[in-house]
Amino acid sequence: MAKQRSQFECNECGHISPKWLGSCPSCGRWNTFEEKKVEQKQVAHKAKVAGLEADEKPKKISEVETSEKSRFQSKISELDRVLGGGFLPGAYILIGGEPGVGKSTLTLQIAQANPELKILYCAGEESAGQIKQRALRLGVSSDNLLIYNETQVNKIIDEAQKVNPDLLIVDSIQTVYRTELQSMPGSIQQVKECAALFQQLAKKKNITTLVIGHVTKEGDIAGPRVLEHMVDTVLQFEGDKNYTYRLLRSLKNRFGAAQEVGVFEMKETGLVEVSNPSELFISDKTTGVSGNAVVCTMEGSRPLLIEVQALVSPSAYGTPQRTANGFDRNRLALLLAVLEKRAGYGFSNHDVYLNIAGGFKLNDPAGDLGVCCALVSSLVDEPINQQMAFIGEVGLGGEVRVVPHTEQRIKEAAKLGFNHSVHPQSKGKEGIRYVIEAIKKALPKR
Repeated sequence: MAKQRSQFECNECGHISPKWLGSCPSCGRWNTFEEKKVEQKQVAHKAKVAGLEADEKPKKISEVETSEKSRFQSKISELDRVLGGGFLPGAYILIGGEPGVGKSTLTLQIAQANPELKILYCAGEESAGQIKQRALRLGVSSDNLLIYNETQVNKIIDEAQKVNPDLLIVDSIQTVYRTELQSMPGSIQQVKECAALFQQLAKKKNITTLVIGHVTKEGDIAGPRVLEHMVDTVLQFEGDKNYTYRLLRSLKNRFGAAQEVGVFEMKETGLVEVSNPSELFISDKTTGVSGNAVVCTMEGSRPLLIEVQALVSPSAYGTPQRTANGFDRNRLALLLAVLEKRAGYGFSNHDVYLNIAGGFKLNDPAGDLGVCCALVSSLVDEPINQQMAFIGEVGLGGEVRVVPHTEQRIKEAAKLGFNHSVHPQSKGKEGIRYVIEAIKKALPKR
C-alpha cells in the first residue's frame, strides 16, 4: 500500500503547508487549514492527457501566427462588446455569477444566435432533458448544438478532440473531476488540475473554451485564485434578484478592455439586450420631489445615467441615522462633512437615507456632485431642475474635481433630454469650481 503523509491545505486559496497554521500566509484568512492525507500515487495526475502531449520548439516572433483576424462574433452585441469584439479561436473564458443570474441561459443563447456554429455543451449540473426544455423555451433548434452529460475531464477532452467544436462550454468547472486525484469534485486540487487541462486543450487544439464557475457568498469566483490567472477573460454576471436587469462585466480581458459592461434584461424568453441602459435606470424617474438628482457614471467605456434619491429628516433619537443603499457609507459620511464645513448645511441633527434607484451600485467618484445636491435638496425640501444632470468628484476642500470622459458623459445626458449638465471647470471649458456653486445652480432659491 502506498505510504501516506499529512499536509494542511487552505480551503480558501489552496495554499499548502506542512503544518497547521492559524492564519493563512497567502490569503490572510483564519482557521481555514484542513488536514489532507496525500498518497504517493497522487503524483500520477501530472501525466499528460492523450492528444495534449505535443511539445513545440521555440519560434521567432516573426514566425508566430495570430488569430485576431479570425475572431468570430456571438451575434449578441452586448456580449461581443464585453469580449472586445467577439470570440478568438483558442480563447479560454470564465463566466462567474450567483445561482439563477443567467449564466447557462446566456451560453444557450449563443447557440440560438449562431445555428451554424458547432457547440459542444458539457453539462455536469443538469440532464440532457432539462437542457432541451430550456433550449426550447429560448428557441434553440440547431442540430450543431451537442449535449454531453459527462463530468470526467479526460472523457470531455477526448470528445472535444473528436468533435473539434467551434465552442466548448463546460457547465460548471466545479463539477468536473479527474479520476487520478483522490479529492472530491469542486475541491481546490480538482479545480486547479481540470482548469489547467482545459487551458492546454484551448491553446494546443485552438478550441475556444467557455467555462462556467460558481461564486462564494462574498461574490468571488469559487476555487483557487490561480483559476482566474489561467484564463484569458474573466466575466462576472451581476444582478439583483429583485430586479430584471443583469450586468455582464469583464474583470480581466487579454483581448480587449477590462471593466467593460454589457446590460441585459431577464424576461420569460431569456436575456434581452438593453441597447440604451440609461433609459432602463431612469425610466421611472420621480418628478417634482425633493432629494432626487441624476448623475452620469461610467461603466467601462459606456456612460450610464443613474437616479440618486436622498431623504433627510429631523432625528427623533440622540444619534442620527446614516443609511446608504448602493453607495459607500464611508463616502456618504465624507460628503456630509464637506457640506457642513464648506457649504454651511447642517446634517448633525438629521437622519440621512441615500438610495441608488434600480438596485444599482454607484462606485464612480463622478457621482459625488449629484449626491451632494440631492442631500441638500432634501434638507431644504426643494426639488432640483428635472433637466439637470450632475458630473464631478467632490474633494475635502469643497472643490469639484475633473473626472475622465466628461465630454462623453455630457453628450449622453443631452441625448436623453438633460440639457443642463453641471460639471467641473476644465481647460478651455466653462464649469463650476466648488460644490456651493453647483447647489446654487440646482436650487436657485438658495
